[in-house]
Parts: sequence; C-alpha cells; structure tokens
Amino acid sequence: MTATAVLPAGPARPRPLRLTWVQPEDLIGHELRQAAEDGRAAAGIERRWRSAGGASAPDRAGASPSPADPALRALAGQLLDELSLLPCPTAADEPTELTAIQEACGQPPPARGARGDDRDLTSRLEAGWLGRAAGCLLGKPVEKLPLSGIRALARSTGNWPLTSWFTELGLDRAVAARHPWNRRSRATSLAENIDGMPEDDDLNYPVLGLLLLERHGHDFRTTDVARLWLDELPAGRTFTAERLAYRNLLDGIEPPRTARHRNPFREWIGAQIRADVFGWTHPGDPGAAAAAAWRDATLSHTANGVYAAMFTAAAVAAGAGGNSEVHDALRAGLAVIPGRSRLARAVRFGIAAAREEPTGTAAGFATVVDRLHAAYGHYHWVHAVPNAALLAAALTHADGDFSGSICRAVSGGWDTDSNGATAGSITGLLAGTPAALPARWTEPLHNRLATTVGGLDGVGFDTLAARTAALARHHPPEAPAP
Repeated sequence: MTATAVLPAGPARPRPLRLTWVQPEDLIGHELRQAAEDGRAAAGIERRWRSAGGASAPDRAGASPSPADPALRALAGQLLDELSLLPCPTAADEPTELTAIQEACGQPPPARGARGDDRDLTSRLEAGWLGRAAGCLLGKPVEKLPLSGIRALARSTGNWPLTSWFTELGLDRAVAARHPWNRRSRATSLAENIDGMPEDDDLNYPVLGLLLLERHGHDFRTTDVARLWLDELPAGRTFTAERLAYRNLLDGIEPPRTARHRNPFREWIGAQIRADVFGWTHPGDPGAAAAAAWRDATLSHTANGVYAAMFTAAAVAAGAGGNSEVHDALRAGLAVIPGRSRLARAVRFGIAAAREEPTGTAAGFATVVDRLHAAYGHYHWVHAVPNAALLAAALTHADGDFSGSICRAVSGGWDTDSNGATAGSITGLLAGTPAALPARWTEPLHNRLATTVGGLDGVGFDTLAARTAALARHHPPEAPAP
C-alpha cells in the first residue's frame, strides 16, 4: 500500500502540497463503495455527490487528479457524515465488539502450547520472520499492477508459472512499457538488485508490534497501540486506514472511534499486516492470539478488517506452535471469526476453489485465481475480503509448501506484497527452521532489515526472532478489556 503527495509539476506555478488518502473528496467515493458492499441504502447520497460534480474514487491511487473546490470538499465531508448514520444490514452478522465476535464463533480452538524447547521456538520464529520478509519482497515490484500485468511480466522473462524473483533480465521492452514496475520498489526488489530486506510497512508493523509487547506486555490496550504509533511511526509511513486513524488521533478522537470516523478503508488489509506478531508470541494458542490482534486492529479497522487480523493471528499461532499443518492453521483462523461474515465466506470459497484444481504444480492455480477475480474483482485491490480468499487458496493449493505458497499468493494479484508476506510467515513457521527455507529466498536478505521503527534499522532476523521468542514464553491466559 503506497501513498503519495501530489506536488507541482514545475516551478512556474507552485501549488500547495496535497496530502493523499485523507481529503473528503477522495474518501467519499471509497465510502460509497463500502456502503454498496455492506448493504447500506446510499443511492440518494451518491446522486447528490454526482450531480454536484463529484468524482468516483481512484481505482489504485490515493487522490483524485486535481484538488476539489472548497464547496465540493465541504459537501464531501457532509455526505461522509450522512453515510455513517445509515443503517447497516450486515452489522448483525459482522459485529466488531469482541464479545459479539466470540459469541458468533462459539468455543475457540484449544491452546496446545509450543512443541520443543526454547531453541526450537526461536528457530521456528526466525523462519517465520524470514518467510514474511521473502514473501513481501517477492510481491513488492508488482504491487498495484493488475493481474494481466503480473502475468505478462513473468511470462516475458520465462518465470511463469511464478517460481522465483521478478527480474528485468530478458524482459521485452514493450511489456515493460505497458506494465511498469512499482517505481519505489524496482531498485530494491528485482532479482538483480536485492541487497537485504528494504523498508516496507508489511515489516514495519511487526517490528512495531514487538516494541508494543516489550513496553506494555500482553495486557496492552488499544490506547497503548495509539501512543506507540504517535511515538514511533512517522505519519508518512502510514497508508489507507492507518493514515486516517492517525489523523483522527491528532484531531483528538479516541479509539475505537478512530476506526470509524471518516475512514472508508476500515475493512481493508492494514490490520492483517500487523497481526503476525500476536500469533508468533502466542504459539499454539490461536484464541489468545486472535484476541490480542483484535485489540490492535480496532484502532483503525472494523468488522471484516478486524476479522482479517484475527484470522491471520490465529493461523500464525497454530503454525508457531509447531504442531500443525497448513490446513489446521486455516481451520484455526476460521474458528475465531464469525462464520457468516463476508471474510469467512471468502476464505471458504478460496479453499474450496483450490481443492477443485489439481495440486502439485502451479499451473492449475491460474484457474483458481481467475475464479477468485470473477467472484471478488468488484472489491478494491487492498480490501481484506478478496485478499483473504487468495491467501487461503494459495496456502491450500500449495499444501503449505513455502515456495509454492508465496509464489501462488503473489501471482494471484491484488495486494501482492502483503499476501506474499502472510503466506511466507505461516509457511516459514511450518517449515520449522531457517535452514529448511530454500536459500534462493533467504540468502539475498543478508539477515538485514531496513526500517524506520525504533532505531532498529539494519536489525537481523535472528535478533528479531530471539526478542520475539522471549515474549512468547510469558503471556496471560486471558486478554483484558480494550
């Protein structure tokens, strides 16, 4: 997920800096789209916006091409507030309060604890950190590209079905012109350029989560997460729902309202990419991991955005325990989210679609992906629902194999770096040790992570694993209230 600021094109006529992902005229289109997804009757509000000259939400960018006039911006703010008051038909099946979620799920998966001694756990967690980094890095250069572009780039270099890093070596110039790489990632994430793990929000947030637990322990509250962001997370390193929650904090709005106030991205994937650390530190205890992820997620997300975090934390916890296979991990994730929610239905759809295609090779997975895009292509590419379906399908079709899982997750499009990261984390844990991961994925990382968080730039994954394991040894059996 990338945000940018729109700057003047030349020095002759300077214009004010325009921040992205926060302006009402950019948010209203996304909120109208969210209303269509959750069933709110917003047709009248949409007509008023269109008749006033309002534009649709950008498909992939954070802002419309040009700033709105003051009257249109004021109208957008008014309509955002009106949209927030509309009854939501899906709310009964998709609650955000933890007690309601738990009541909808029934009994959580039993805590099984972690297999092996402290050294086994530390090694397993290092594989999880490395797997997350490698999967993220694989997806970085094609983030934001449509599925057709990802396939064309990989085919042009003989890397389809996807089996290794993307590269420009041998790439047809016409294909490159039609489907340009993510410009921020090209210099650091193509095969010929990789030199350590570059900074990415998919790794910044797990590092932040580590600091959160070191400072506040497993009884942290949502307000502790908010304070940590303000202390350690530059605003420019936040995107979509996190940027709006950050803005809301600066405006004096407190959690959990930070997740709801003028935040049309509250069901997108941002909370999911923060969730791994809660699974890593609750090995073998998916229920406790999900409850911890809920307290983090509700700073910026609601409903399906929260479920994505809980699902991921529970699946990661199952893998971190060392007692599960990938299908157990997926079942653990489904067990902690409401079964009638859109996200749970999408996960089940992804699993079923993957099981209907022959496994063992990646070729048949393209058919699975086409089915997923036909079913969920109307969602934004960063929304949690389609990405959860793709993640579950990739893990199922690859049967938990590390290389197969990250390549399938990235080759399916949508939020490529985030899906690659989560798939890599889960299957890295299942692999059990760093040595069990193919060297072609781990050696280019040079045991080095770039990050702006907490003075940890250049930290090694072995160090992160040791600190994570130290936290995993001590956690309370029950989570406190938010």
